[in-house]
Amino acid sequence: MRGQQQVYDYLERQGIKFDYYEHPEAPTIEIAAQFYRGEGTVLCKNLFFRNHKGNKHYLVIMDARHNMDIHEIEHRLHQGKLSFASPERMMKYLGVRPGSVSLFTLVNDVNHEVILFVDKGLLSAEKVSFHPNDNTASLVISCEDMMKFIKSTGNQYEITDLY
Repeated sequence: MRGQQQVYDYLERQGIKFDYYEHPEAPTIEIAAQFYRGEGTVLCKNLFFRNHKGNKHYLVIMDARHNMDIHEIEHRLHQGKLSFASPERMMKYLGVRPGSVSLFTLVNDVNHEVILFVDKGLLSAEKVSFHPNDNTASLVISCEDMMKFIKSTGNQYEITDLY
């Protein structure tokens, strides 16, 4: 697993400020919500998919308050049939174990193989929260810095309406 320090170093190099919150392990959005520090911050759900052939991988980020319907996401992304990527694929492409996937795992995708889809609703958030490659902490950044981070990774991305 490629850890938190790599994320902190990357954010520092990009000039992205963050608030750090340590908490017990939170591998699911339901558990993470227990440690959520709201007040203007949107807790984000992070989903890692592969296409039917297994030759394309997608990271989807959205507001955790919305339910995820995989068939609706398939319809909206226009990428064909999707399924959740295996733990082995998660480690290979994002460098993390299940429960730690987040926007920040793109720092581990050095070959830019993962396509990112961001729900457009997140763009109206003041701040957003993600795990830093480990589910025992959360980082809060501004929405503006989220977009700065996304652009800095070099990954293909699309802002889309997921619901």
